[in-house]
Formats: sequence, C-alpha cells, structure tokens
Amino acid sequence: MTALSINLNKVALIRNSREGNYPDVVRYAQLCMDHGADGITVHPRPDQRHIRPDDVRRLAALVNPVAGIEFNVEGNPFAPAMGSYPGFIELVEETQPDQCTLVPDGDDQLTSDHGFDLTQSADALQPIIQRLQDRGMRVSLFMDPDLEQIKLAKQVGADRIELYTGPYAAAWGTEQLEPLFQQHFAAAMLATELGMGVNAGHDLNLLNLGKFATIPDLLEVSIGHAFTVDSLEMGMASAVRAYKALLGES
Repeated sequence: MTALSINLNKVALIRNSREGNYPDVVRYAQLCMDHGADGITVHPRPDQRHIRPDDVRRLAALVNPVAGIEFNVEGNPFAPAMGSYPGFIELVEETQPDQCTLVPDGDDQLTSDHGFDLTQSADALQPIIQRLQDRGMRVSLFMDPDLEQIKLAKQVGADRIELYTGPYAAAWGTEQLEPLFQQHFAAAMLATELGMGVNAGHDLNLLNLGKFATIPDLLEVSIGHAFTVDSLEMGMASAVRAYKALLGES
C-alpha cells in the first residue's frame, strides 16, 4: 500500500499571512492523522516563508511518538543558519524525523523544480547522508527520472529516492504524458532493483495520482498544494479519503 504523507507548507503559508498562530499547523497535522493520513511532511526553508523551525519542533513532538505515522522533513542539505533558522541539517538532527528528504533547492526558488545532479553533488552529499543515517533517519533524495542519476543515488548511499513529478503533472491531458510516465516507471523500477525505496511528489492531485500510483512498489506520495485546495472544496476528512482511495484504500 502506498503511504499518503500530507505536506502542510500551505497551511503554514496561510498562517503567515497574519500575525499569530492561526491556522495552527499542529492542529491540522492532527486532523490529517485522525482522518487517515499515513504521514506528515514539511519543508522548512531558511526564509521561513511557510514552515518555521518551531513548527518542525512541535510537529516532531506530535508525530514522532505515534506508531505507524511517519514524520518527513525535506529541504536543502546545504542550507546554512539564518536568523532563527538553525540550518537544515541541524534542525533535522534536533527533531529526528523518520525520514529526511534532501532537495536541491535554492533560496530564490518558488518551489522545488528539479532533482539532484549527482555528477556534481555526490561528494558533498555522501557524508551528509551517512551522518543522518547514523542518527537513525532514513534518507531520501529528490531525483529526476534519469536512470544514470538513479544509479548514482544508490552509490551515494540513499535509502530511497523521491521522484520529482512536476513535469508528469504538467503533461496531464497532453501527448507528452505517456512518455513522461514511462520515464518515471523505468526510474522507479531501476531504483527498486537497486534496493532503494521509491517515493514521489510534486503537483500530484486527484486527477493524475491514480495513474502514477500504478507504478509497482511505490512506497509514499507527498501531497500538499492540491490537497490543501481540495480540502477547501470538500473538507479535510473527505480529501484524505479521496486520496487514500486512489492509493488503493477505501
């Protein structure tokens, strides 16, 4: 069964448009968990545009003790300390999520929009991956569906990859969809063959998730933007059920 991890960045973004702590991301994490989500994902950036370090700490206190629900913290492993942001690696070492997803995004990016080029970053990543694993965290690398890059992900020691699904989602309803789907399919099969787990995320929604979820041994999808929008329309409980149904659980 593919796990559904809900990304709460957009809830934090709404909160940050006003002073105070409303909506509280911890309350909404609890609601997601109560309604059947298998995990909670956040992506704390140095500029704190949505998730803040204290959110990560409070969410860790909520999610980490709960059996069967995973906490996934994603971000740039090279992000340094900035103001009250302690640095990405320092934050995950403090909060000890089940999974740490490393993402090659810069401060000037609106959102994550590409995977690692491990021909350039493998040497810098390898000791970071080992450091996190030594502290008990599973490490996933955000990757494009490039077979040579997938092989390098195994070489640097990743436990899983997260396939960047933005181009697949953008191609929905076009003739480019099937070739892109097949690229992701092949990348997932190779990762599994090499002994890595496969996650996926970025712009997956109620229209395009069902097809993507036919990829065998897909372990987790992380969905935030579309889930938040769907929750506004149908309510959070119904949105969780709708996504879970596409993943094979009614």
